[in-house]
Amino acid sequence: MSLKIGDTLPEFTLTDQTGASFNSASVKGKTAVVIYFYPKNFTPGCNREACLFRDSYEDFTDMGVEVIGISSDSEESHRKFSKRYKLPFTLLSDSKNKVRRKFGVKKGILGLLPGRETFVFNKNGELTFKFEALGADPHIKKAIAHLKKSA
Repeated sequence: MSLKIGDTLPEFTLTDQTGASFNSASVKGKTAVVIYFYPKNFTPGCNREACLFRDSYEDFTDMGVEVIGISSDSEESHRKFSKRYKLPFTLLSDSKNKVRRKFGVKKGILGLLPGRETFVFNKNGELTFKFEALGADPHIKKAIAHLKKSA
């Protein structure tokens, strides 16, 4: 079942690109967060999406928002991906797709690829916006527009 507007940020723990453990409870009540799920590191659409989040990262941090990317790639793949594209935000490894299922992110094209979906949670951990699209570009634009409108 997919998360709905007003739902609370699910509790989960995953490992980031540095090997550190990240628990979603660490951001609840402290900061707003954009969590985006993407199919796979080092693929054209995912490279573009990560670089667009990187290029807009200051816009997010200026609004007090943390950015987190999640895919099923390994920590090592995330480390290489983050280094290659100089990504300033956290990438989490969901190798068993447990968190993807908690969020209700559907499969993409013909059910072959993991879906691309973005979730915005306010400081209290409430879902205020979600967006799903195959293309990378709208995710960043729509998340920023929503955050500015709700500021």
